[in-house]
Amino acid sequence: MIDESKKFEKTMKAVVFENRKISIVDVPIPVLSKNEALVKIDLAGICATDFALLNGYHNFAGIPGHEFTGVVFSAPGRADLEGQRVVADINSGCGQCDICRTGDQRHCGNRSVIGIRDRNGVFADFCAIPLANLHVVPDSIGDEEAVFAEPLAAALEITRQMEVSEQSRVVVLGDGKMGLLCALVLRQKTSNTVLVGRHPDKLEIAGQQGVHTICSQGKSTGETSNVEKGKFDLVVEATGSPDGINEAIALVRPEGTVVIKTTSFEKSVIDLANVVVNELHLIGSRCGDIQLALDFMKKKVIDLHPLIEAVYPLEKFEKAFAHALKKGSRKILIRNNNEIKGQA
Repeated sequence: MIDESKKFEKTMKAVVFENRKISIVDVPIPVLSKNEALVKIDLAGICATDFALLNGYHNFAGIPGHEFTGVVFSAPGRADLEGQRVVADINSGCGQCDICRTGDQRHCGNRSVIGIRDRNGVFADFCAIPLANLHVVPDSIGDEEAVFAEPLAAALEITRQMEVSEQSRVVVLGDGKMGLLCALVLRQKTSNTVLVGRHPDKLEIAGQQGVHTICSQGKSTGETSNVEKGKFDLVVEATGSPDGINEAIALVRPEGTVVIKTTSFEKSVIDLANVVVNELHLIGSRCGDIQLALDFMKKKVIDLHPLIEAVYPLEKFEKAFAHALKKGSRKILIRNNNEIKGQA
């Protein structure tokens, strides 16, 4: 454990976003608040949300990053957690409002969000995380699987928001990381799952795991001219484009459901007449249940490893970020050295 009496003498490496610039700096190791643990970050994933944060989303300034796996280094009052491998829910509610009292801190109006909103993230050697948010990773799940816990939980959230049966006709628009995960998850519910994208190598990852695929290479992401319109029970919009929602609306059957995963910085203009006339259900879908994701991983029904393209050390974060920004890239991971600098 860290000697709290000397905490100000110790520093760690961290990535900082500020004024749309990336810096890698030495900062003090976090001082724990009540009911927090200090987690030594081992592996972290770069997400599309991180791109938005750098460009001014939420007016973020600080240490980003929210997809991770690590080891509990210090947990005052919870010695049983120290040394355990963990992942975490990213939302931390105020605990006082009506929404928090229902047990759903994801939608607390005063919530902080790890690496996104009013709380530093995991692109650092260490991160302070609420004890209540931690989930112990089973030994059967490797680090390169566990790092997908947060995005996998988001994909699984669809199956919590609506019923999907073997008879359901499903199409996922967009073969980015979220689109791939949604398609792989929904394939476990129905063999009638189609993924539409523009990157043959990424579509192949889904195809090898039983997902039907349609390639629109050379066209705009989510282009659906080769997909039968008005026939699907469920359309998952994960294109990352503000125009993706209208492509999704065109594909769903009357009284069908569109689940929206895109959080584009640009505004979308929705064809509401089509929504009203066809009595469509539009569902926003964000974070999910981390424990559900871990339980799902234990079953080993999907292979997450092909989604990883490269792993960089924290010191090369800028190079890693540039790689992640390339069109068609798969998941880029950051591995930390976890060195404590300063007096012992």
